[in-house]
Amino acid sequence: MGDFKMIILIMVLLVSFTALANKKKLPYPVLLVLAGLVIGFIPNLPELVVDPEIIFVIILPPLLYDAASKTSWHEFKTSIRPIASLSITLVFFTTVSVAITAYYFIPGFSWPLAFVLGAVVSPPDAVAATSIIKGLGLNKKVITIIEGESLMNDASALIAYRYALVAVTTGTFVFWKAGLQFLLVAGGGIIVGILIGYLLAWVHKTIANNPVVQTSFTLLSPFISYLTAEQFHLSGVLAVVCTGLVIAWRAPEVFTYQTRMRTKAIWETLMFLLHGFVFILIGLQLPLILKDLGNYSALKILGYGLLISLITIVVRIIWVFSNVYFQRIFQKNVVDIDETESNNWKNVSIIAWTGTRGIISLATALALPLLLTDGSSFPKRYTIIFIAFIVVFTTLVIQGLSLPLLVRCLKIKPQDNTITEENELKLHLALSTLHFIENELPTADSTLKKSLKLKYEILVKQFTEETRKHARAKRKHIEVQAAPTDDITTIQLEVSKYKRTILLQLHKDGEYTNAVIQKAEREMDIDELKLNLQVTEEEN
Repeated sequence: MGDFKMIILIMVLLVSFTALANKKKLPYPVLLVLAGLVIGFIPNLPELVVDPEIIFVIILPPLLYDAASKTSWHEFKTSIRPIASLSITLVFFTTVSVAITAYYFIPGFSWPLAFVLGAVVSPPDAVAATSIIKGLGLNKKVITIIEGESLMNDASALIAYRYALVAVTTGTFVFWKAGLQFLLVAGGGIIVGILIGYLLAWVHKTIANNPVVQTSFTLLSPFISYLTAEQFHLSGVLAVVCTGLVIAWRAPEVFTYQTRMRTKAIWETLMFLLHGFVFILIGLQLPLILKDLGNYSALKILGYGLLISLITIVVRIIWVFSNVYFQRIFQKNVVDIDETESNNWKNVSIIAWTGTRGIISLATALALPLLLTDGSSFPKRYTIIFIAFIVVFTTLVIQGLSLPLLVRCLKIKPQDNTITEENELKLHLALSTLHFIENELPTADSTLKKSLKLKYEILVKQFTEETRKHARAKRKHIEVQAAPTDDITTIQLEVSKYKRTILLQLHKDGEYTNAVIQKAEREMDIDELKLNLQVTEEEN
C-alpha cells in the first residue's frame, strides 16, 4: 500500500511539473530531469525501490515499441548507412571509450563494471532529441538520421549492456564465444520480431471493425514480442524494435481511423507517464544513492560524472566528423545530407552535437540487479546510477538547450517542406478523385455528379496554384510562410463554442437523454478537432 501511495505521488508530481513545462515552453525531458533533481532533495520523502526486472519487462518494451512504430520505414531505409554507423559502431565505440575512462580514472571500477557504465550511457535518447529539434526547421534527412539512430542505438546499447552484466555477475567473459552468441541472439531476435509483427498485422486486419480490441492489442504488442523472444533466450529488445517497424509499415492498411485516433491519444499518455515515472523515480532514490556511494565523496562522484559526460560528447563529435571525412576519401559515391557543401557540413555539425542522453540510460541504470548470483550486493550499483543521472542531466541541459543557439550561429535556414508536400498530396488526391467522378463513379444522378465535379475542380485549381507558388519560391530561395488563419475558421470556432454552451445547458436541464447528448457532443468534438488542426498547421 505504501508503494502504491508513492506511485500516485509520482504521478501527481509528474503532471504538475509537465504543466509547468508547457507554461515555460521548455522541452519536457529537460524539465523532468530538473524535477528529478529537485525531488531528490525534498526532505522526509519515503524511499521507493523498484524491482530491476520490472524496469526491463514493464518499462523498456513499450518505450522501444513506441519509437519504432513512429518510424517511417521508407525514410529509415534511405538513410540506413549513416544510421547504422551511428547506432551500431558509434555506440560500441562510445561504450569502449567510457569503459577505458572509468577503468583508469574512477577508483574501484573493474573492466566489467566499466563496460556496464559505458553501455548504460552510450545511447542518445529518441524522445529527448525529437522534442528538442522540433520546430527548428532542420533538413529532413538530418531529422531522419537523428530519429533513426535513436531507435536503433537503444538495441545496440542494451545488447552490450546484457553482455557486460553477464561478465559482472559470472566473473567470466570469453570474447569469441560472446561474439557467436551475439550473432545468434541478435539474428534470432530480429526474426522473431518480424514474424510477430506480421502475425499482429494479420490480427489487426482481421479485427479491423473493433477499434477497442485493436487498441488493446497495440498495448500488448511490445510485451508479446519481448517475452516471446526472451522465452527462447533471444534478444527481446531487437524483437520489439522489429515488431514496431513492421507494424509502422503495415499501419495504413490494418488500422481504421477510429483505432488511429484512440491509439495516438493512449500511447502519448502512456509514454508521458513512463518517462516521467523513471525521471522522478531517480529523484526519489537520490538520497539513498548519495548515502551509498562508498569511498567516493559527492564532489568526487560529480567530477567523475562530468568527466564521463565530456567523453560521450567529445567521442560523438570526433566520430561523426571523422566518419564523414573518411567516407569522402575512400568512397566515390557518398550520399550528402544537403546539396551544397557548406550546408552539408553545417548539418553534420548538428548531428554531431545532438547526442542528448535520456530515458533509456536511466532505465538501464535502474535495471541493474540488486544482488549477484552469490547473494552479495551488485558492486557500484548506486555509483553507476548517479553517474548516469549526471550524464543525462549534463547532455540534456548543455547540448539540448544550446542546440537552437547552434542552429542560429550556423545560420541554417529552415527547410520545412511539409507545406509543399501537403499541397502536392492534396493536389494528387483531388486530381485522382476528379478522374474517378468523371469516369468511374457509379451514379445516374447527373446533378449530384456535376456538383461533386465542380467542387473538386475548384480544389484542383486551388492546390495547383499553391504548388506553383511554392515551386517559384524554391527556385528563388524564398521561404513561403503558411497563410494565417482565415476568418471562416475563426468564425466556425466561435460558432462551435456557442453550440457547446447550448448543449451544456440542455444537459443540465435534462430535456434530452444522455445518449443523445453524448452523440451530439461526439460529432461536435470531431468538427472542432478538424478546425483546431487547421489552426495548428497554419500557426506552425
